[in-house]
Amino acid sequence: MTYASHLLRHSKKIRNASNIRQSESTILIRWFSKGTCPSANKGNDLLKIRQCSYLPANRQSGCLGGHSSSSKFSVSCGARGISSLSVHGEIKGNLARTSTLFNNAFNSSQAQTVRGLSTDSGLPPHQEIGMPSLSPTMTEGNIARWLKKEGDKVAPGEVLCEVETDKATVEMECMEEGYLAKIVQGDGAKEIKVGEVIAITVEEEDDIAKFADYKPSVSDAGDGVKDTPDPTPPKEEVKEPVRSPEPKVSKTDEAPKSGDRIFASPLAKKLAEDHNVPLAKIKGTGPDGRIVKADIEDYLASGEKSATPSKVKDTTRTETLDYTDLPHSQIRKITASRLLLSKQTIPHYYLTVDTCVDKLMDLRKQLNSLQEASGGKRISVNDLVIKAAALALRKVPQCNSSWTDDYIRQFKNVNINVAVQTDNGLYVPVIRDADKKGLSKISEEVKYLAGKARENSLKPEDYEGGTFTVSNLGGPFGIKQFCAIINPPQAGILAIGSAEKRVVPGTGANQFDFASFMSVTLSCDHRVIDGAIGAEWLKAFKGYIENPESMLL
Repeated sequence: MTYASHLLRHSKKIRNASNIRQSESTILIRWFSKGTCPSANKGNDLLKIRQCSYLPANRQSGCLGGHSSSSKFSVSCGARGISSLSVHGEIKGNLARTSTLFNNAFNSSQAQTVRGLSTDSGLPPHQEIGMPSLSPTMTEGNIARWLKKEGDKVAPGEVLCEVETDKATVEMECMEEGYLAKIVQGDGAKEIKVGEVIAITVEEEDDIAKFADYKPSVSDAGDGVKDTPDPTPPKEEVKEPVRSPEPKVSKTDEAPKSGDRIFASPLAKKLAEDHNVPLAKIKGTGPDGRIVKADIEDYLASGEKSATPSKVKDTTRTETLDYTDLPHSQIRKITASRLLLSKQTIPHYYLTVDTCVDKLMDLRKQLNSLQEASGGKRISVNDLVIKAAALALRKVPQCNSSWTDDYIRQFKNVNINVAVQTDNGLYVPVIRDADKKGLSKISEEVKYLAGKARENSLKPEDYEGGTFTVSNLGGPFGIKQFCAIINPPQAGILAIGSAEKRVVPGTGANQFDFASFMSVTLSCDHRVIDGAIGAEWLKAFKGYIENPESMLL
């Protein structure tokens, strides 16, 4: 405070600036006094002075005050006039240089307002567009392709590019009117962190050419941290060269000379004699340098290790593998992480039941005849399974739940995710309120969403919000039975196997009939669904499959 008051009293230009003395003297004193307020408050005060045209727009750097430590701070404003303002100051040195800096600072009559970066970059007003977070689990994304080129005019709502997220390819829309001056991350750019700059827009068309060689900083968010020096200079650490751990026997130069007496335990002498080990080459680690049994064993072990590498090299030379490394797609990464999390954190158990599908097949045949006559889409077995699963969830709502650390959340909506395999990976689009929709509507939505999944064009609303999942490997691939991994945060997933004909007992003695049976396996989260509850759900599901007319009631 003493230095600041002294400066205000004795600096000629500051003394003559009556407006500053009357209204902003407190701010100036606080700004010069490092201990009276945090750096963030200093930045706000300095911004207030700058908005009143007391400071120029360019960054000032100099020695302020008489403190021995140095500090940096920055202020960012979200207003349209000032997008980002950076002021750097070093409180280090003597009072004379402080007066010189502020004399130069107050010569400026108006502060230049910019958008984007500080004016010391020499760039016109602009806006940096960062990689958006397009899903709750997204941490990085890829640029599939740009729909706008550099120099194109953009308006709010227009699609700039397609971003490949952790679950789908999503269109990224422009938020403000202007011109696309620079594309920082081009088509096919991979693993771009959320918030990382991907493009630059400007308001004036004439400013586009000024960004031809523009390169963003490595980390805008981390600039303040990186530029801030430590309050005290770090002490130079004298790093000793890293030494790999050596066996005790390797220090043969420290072994006793030939003329000196060698001290060794009787057991060590016997072991050395049996293996023809010269004691003179071994440095003892026992009391007073005495050679013990462990020293002899270490020496023998080091001799075996030195002989093994040559044998290993010979074998590796003869065995060469031909392979190709395939880069991970975003959907593959998120699928791997979620399934690993599921198997590691969810206590799975499995329930399997065989269901007779003869009546189901007959009903499907009748419904498809009606669909073809009316021009509708054909109904598949999977559509009937989705409907039966949804009605069973409504009948046994405990299975339509999710586990949290504090409670079990039971959902009132029955939203069924349907597993769809594509060339890019596994997608699970959702059929919302499947228990309330007819078979024709379910069939249309499944086919529509499966097509979008294969085209890699699903949006977040197409796959988020599911409460239960159905995976069918029977119809497409002929898998008889399998156990699926639960899709967190859900508590259950139903695995559908193929239908096969079996011989069953007939109505009379020594009579046999043929029937088609389909194996289904329910994977349950034991924290949410007890064994009896899972069995009750399977019983309800089997009832709907074996008596499909009840689904139409």
